[in-house]
Amino acid sequence: MLEPQRLGGENLIARLQARLEARGLAAVEPGPVDNAPTPDEPGHPEYHRRRRADWALQRWTTATPFRYQNATATHPQVTAWADQVAADPRKAGFLFLTGSFGTGKTHQAYGALRHIAEAGPERYEVLALTAPDMYALMRPGGSEQGPEYEVKRLMRIPLLLIDDLGTEKISEFTEEATYRLLNYRYNECLPLIITSNLPARDENGPDLNDQLGQRITSRLSQMTTVVPMNGFDRRRGAA
Repeated sequence: MLEPQRLGGENLIARLQARLEARGLAAVEPGPVDNAPTPDEPGHPEYHRRRRADWALQRWTTATPFRYQNATATHPQVTAWADQVAADPRKAGFLFLTGSFGTGKTHQAYGALRHIAEAGPERYEVLALTAPDMYALMRPGGSEQGPEYEVKRLMRIPLLLIDDLGTEKISEFTEEATYRLLNYRYNECLPLIITSNLPARDENGPDLNDQLGQRITSRLSQMTTVVPMNGFDRRRGAA
């Protein structure tokens, strides 16, 4: 009984279509229904990218000193490096911003971290500190968790900014601590931002090689984007 009913239904549809065609009315085929989410709805990639960006920017704000809360990366090499970190952090390498006092190195560095956050990366964990503060944490008694804990945290954090590297006097401790940190991040291809008043190399004056040692600067030279920051001291201009 089911088969004749099915055939009868098909015959009925055929007769209806024939009558519509006789009157010059073509049968309208149902069009596709778009049930895909919009960029403002869950399920759309852009929606989730924005959510990740909002979360990352909150972490950036927590890691950034008040003075640099409005920092924006404007240097083409800095933004290009930040784009590479957002796309594939293992291929970005290190970013080294060098220049005299007040030329905007720290501003660009925090701006780079913000640029990465705004891209909405899958993972955003960041730590930013000055070199003197870093060495203080790595010394015995400098942290409640202990120096080895701090060393490993600095090594493994996905995104690290060391501001004013080279300001401390060279010592066996600072050289060894810096080498351990940079060597680990070098081997694991973890991105790192460094700012320094010292140039990477200078035949006529002190440079990072003099301050940190050749084995450290050798590591830096192999996977580092060096960005010279030139110009006048903006801090004096703002005074």
